[in-house]
Order: sequence, then C-alpha cells, then structure tokens
Amino acid sequence: MSAPEPAPKKSPDLEVKDAHLIFNSVWDSLRTERGRENMRFPKEIILLGGAPGSGKGTNTNYIRKVRDIIAPPIVVSSLLDTPQMQALKAEGHMVGDREVVDILFREMLDPQYREGVVLDGFPRTKVQVECIKMLYDKMVSLRRAFQDTPLKVHFKQPIYHIMVLFVDESESIARQLKRGREVIAHNEEVKRSGEGDLLEERPTDTNEELARNRYRTFKEKTYGALLSLKQIFHYHFINAQLPLDAVREKILQELEYQSSLELDPRTYDALRNLPVAGEIIKHARRDLVYRIDRYRLEHPELFKEVVHLIENKMMPIVKPHAISGRAHVNSEDKLLENPTALGILIDVFSERGFFASVDIHRVDIPDHFDLETGKITCRKKKVFRIMVRFKGSEIRRG
Repeated sequence: MSAPEPAPKKSPDLEVKDAHLIFNSVWDSLRTERGRENMRFPKEIILLGGAPGSGKGTNTNYIRKVRDIIAPPIVVSSLLDTPQMQALKAEGHMVGDREVVDILFREMLDPQYREGVVLDGFPRTKVQVECIKMLYDKMVSLRRAFQDTPLKVHFKQPIYHIMVLFVDESESIARQLKRGREVIAHNEEVKRSGEGDLLEERPTDTNEELARNRYRTFKEKTYGALLSLKQIFHYHFINAQLPLDAVREKILQELEYQSSLELDPRTYDALRNLPVAGEIIKHARRDLVYRIDRYRLEHPELFKEVVHLIENKMMPIVKPHAISGRAHVNSEDKLLENPTALGILIDVFSERGFFASVDIHRVDIPDHFDLETGKITCRKKKVFRIMVRFKGSEIRRG
C-alpha cells in the first residue's frame, strides 16, 4: 500500500480576506470558549509601529512608563514564533490574517494586560486594520451591556493610541547596518571569551539591499495600515531621527494624561466646569499685576497698611529663614480680618517671589472665672498663621 499523499498547502489565493468574516469567526470562537462576561480586553491599547531602526525596542519601555503600563509589550512577530505557530507552518498551513488576529486576541485576554498594553507590529494589513476597529466597537458594546451590573468595573471606556516612530530611508538603512556590525562584534567577543549570550544576526542588518527592502515593506504596508486609523483614534507621529532625549520629550508630550480621553464620559461631564490647573497658571503673572495695581487704585489706604505690615512686622521674621526658605509668621492684627487685606497680602508676597498661605486659628482664652458658679468665660482669640515659602540659600557644606 502506498503512503498517503501530504495534504495540499493552502494557496494564498484561498486565504479569507473578508475582515468581517475573519473577525466574527475569531470573536464567536473566543466568546463560546470563555463566555461573554470574560471578554475583558485591555482598557488601553497602544498600537506601536515604526520604521526599521526607528527605536521601537529602545523606546517601548519608556512609552509604558509614561502611560503607567505594567504589562510587557506584545510583540506580534514573537507570537508568530511560538510552538503553536511553528507547528501550524510545519503542517503546511499559511499564517494569514485570521491566524494573526486569533493568536493576538487570545493573548490580549490574559489578565496581566487588563489595564493596558503596547502592541508592537500590529496592524500590518488592511484586514488587520478593520479587525482592530471592530474590536474597539465590541469593547464599547460590552461596556454598555455591563454598565448597570456588578461587572461594569471590568469593562471600561477603551482608549486607543496609534504611535508611529518614523525615520527616512537613508537613516533607517544606516541604523540597521550599524546594528548589524554591533551584533557581529558582540557575538565574536562572546565566542572569544565564552561569556555572555549570542544575539540574533538578522540578514537585513548585514545586507544593504535587504535593509532597503525591509524599509520599503514598512513604508508601503505597515505605515499605510496605521495611517488609515488616523481619523478614528488618537494618532501620534514621532520624528525618531532626533536625538533620543528629544524623541522621548515628544513621546511624553503626545501621551500626557488627558481627562477628556481617559475618564468615563459621565465622570468627565461632572468635572468639566472645574478649571484645569494649566488654564489657571497660563495668565497668572498678567492677572497678578492687574490685581495689585487695582488694589492700589481702589483701596489705597488698605494697600498701604498691608504693605507696611509686611515690611515692618513680617519681613523681620522671614529674613532669618533665608537658608531654609520657609518661615512661619503668626499675627493677631485686626487688619487681616478684612478678606481684601488677606488677598493683598498673598498677592504682594507673590509679586516679590514668595509663596504665602494663610490659615486662621481660633483659640479660647479664659477671660473670667465666677467664684460662685465655677463657670469660666472665655474670649475668642483669632490668630492668622501665615506660611511663607521661597527658594532658600544654596550654601556649600563640608
């Protein structure tokens, strides 16, 4: 009896390219296995793409730090090197969009990614783009479905960030080849000394034409896939040709906390009328000058009295604390019972480069003792406790 013929390999022409069919197939399979209440994907997903040599590996941990993401990144190329994927390829199957989406979604359901994850290398095709969009819609739908149940804490408002680290073709090739030379030198030293671990030597890092092809593949496929999401999600384009410090400063600016994006919409609506600190401080100096001039014009005598109080009663206490930059001043002056006077005092200190805060302390002082009844009558003593802070003296010690 002759041996059975091997199963025919899957032709690229037969691969399913309909994003809805692929997504629904993966989604239905996962929901059947795990149950709808366990379809808990990361609250925040950062889709990180970058030209070869743009510094994705160098900056991934910094991106995680900025966004307070504890979980390790999911590197899609590494997922495709797992024993499961290797076995699939060994059986003659093609690793297409369905297989990529399936293994990625399964990995994202791991509890360690609940609060956030960086996806390195996804999406890379139009089908994958559509699948990640449909995932967002499903996450929103789940949040609505569970918002009035005890499980609502597990289905938060999803946040997507699209981040692209970009360098031009010549810079990409130069960096790839430089990395190749460094890896070869490292491996030669490991072999010579017997210490350390050998690093992977990529063909694209040692051959200029292969490096060029790798860049063009990114430009024509991956970059376009990420760019197509620009109109839907938060998109961040980073010029990665700049020095590393400048690149990271740009990443920080792009990924800083934004309450309108991250809070539940109902929570944000409850807070939206409260001013943001950045708006208050934007014109602080201009407003300070306006207030002080207005005090002098509208309350000339009161302004003069407060300045006199600061100059003659408070500064003699503040000056000896020049080294520490922190002084406590207590005053019972009746002048400070006027709210306008307190405003003048704080603003005058601010204009002179000090930071003053005032706390009112009320103390009961025994005033009369009735010998017959034993009753003690007290009077109220009001003490204005003023904390004055400023940059202390920098003195050399030792």
